[in-house]
Amino acid sequence: MEVPAVVLSERDDTRALTVVMHTAFFVLLSASAARYLARHAGGSHTPWVIALSVLLAALYVLGPALGTRPGPRRLTWLGLVVAAWALLVVLAPSFAWCAVPLFYTGLRTLPPRTAVPLVALLTALAVATQLRLAGWPDPNVLLAPPAVAAVATTVFVVMQRQAARQDALIDDLVRTRRDLAATERREGTLAERERLAREIHDTLAQGMSSQRMLLQAADRLWDTAPGTARDHVRTAAAIAERSLAEARRFVHDLTPADLAEGGGLLQALRAVAERETTATLTVRVHAEGSRPVPLPAPVESALLRIAQGALANVREHAAATTATLTLTCLDDQIVLDVTDDGRGYDPRTPPAPGAAPADARGHGLPAIRARLRQLGGTLTIESAPGEGTALSAAIPLEPR
Repeated sequence: MEVPAVVLSERDDTRALTVVMHTAFFVLLSASAARYLARHAGGSHTPWVIALSVLLAALYVLGPALGTRPGPRRLTWLGLVVAAWALLVVLAPSFAWCAVPLFYTGLRTLPPRTAVPLVALLTALAVATQLRLAGWPDPNVLLAPPAVAAVATTVFVVMQRQAARQDALIDDLVRTRRDLAATERREGTLAERERLAREIHDTLAQGMSSQRMLLQAADRLWDTAPGTARDHVRTAAAIAERSLAEARRFVHDLTPADLAEGGGLLQALRAVAERETTATLTVRVHAEGSRPVPLPAPVESALLRIAQGALANVREHAAATTATLTLTCLDDQIVLDVTDDGRGYDPRTPPAPGAAPADARGHGLPAIRARLRQLGGTLTIESAPGEGTALSAAIPLEPR
């Protein structure tokens, strides 16, 4: 997972602060050593001061190699650094200012409850040696180091707490993003399953349903009217061939085979009408209006599937002799009307106990509604017993 920019910025700030503190320590150590040698080069403590300075520098250099997490090795190293500095400042009070970078080291290594007493101890030792060097209770020496230590400790502790809160917020953000991504994947999977279910229903399932009806009719007429039975079998074979083409196209890219052949939506509707036309049902296609530019592919595909689903309902439920597909292209929308002269029904009449509503049989109308909902379209159904059914699907388009 990508590291948030806030985390990278925080790491850069911490690294910069560490570099500044390490540099400040060696600058203060070098300046204190130079000051001591300039004033006490021939003193009896000079060899010890030089040796302790070199030891302190060497110990300090080892610190980054041990990491920043508290542990036995890190704590031992910090104890040796503090001990070496304490001996050095007792012998040469000039090294007292090296305590400031040590504040940072102690605060980074130890928890606040332990680090604050250590800072107080280092400050008291620095004040004591500076007072001994001054020879009298200098107010500046007495008050300045505690003030510096208090400011440094407060700033560091506040920054540390802010960093901890920021880390918690970042963790929450990363966790939320992970949960959101998982939710989006789940929703995408469900949406894709629903889409595939509609595609299968509008292609393979409808084709199989037509084949079943034709083969059942052929079986009934095989002995009494063999010619008609053979016609039914040939029609079922043609539908099976078409369904196979749809299945292959479905596997390839889910584009309706009629549209993949070229010629646009109107030609695809005519091909569907020709296939759906039988000895008992005549399907016609009309076009009204005009549109100089091709329709978006999702709109063409949805309207073709809607026509297939609506004609499947007509064939299976309406007992109609004529059905008409009317495609109307307007400036701001395209409308597909499917009308039939079948038995119709009353949408306001409640279904019988245990029966499904008239507009919820199978997946036909629910699939049509789902397709239109995805494209921002609307579905209108008008019907009455004995007066046929009119289905109107409208999809908004960008105005010319």
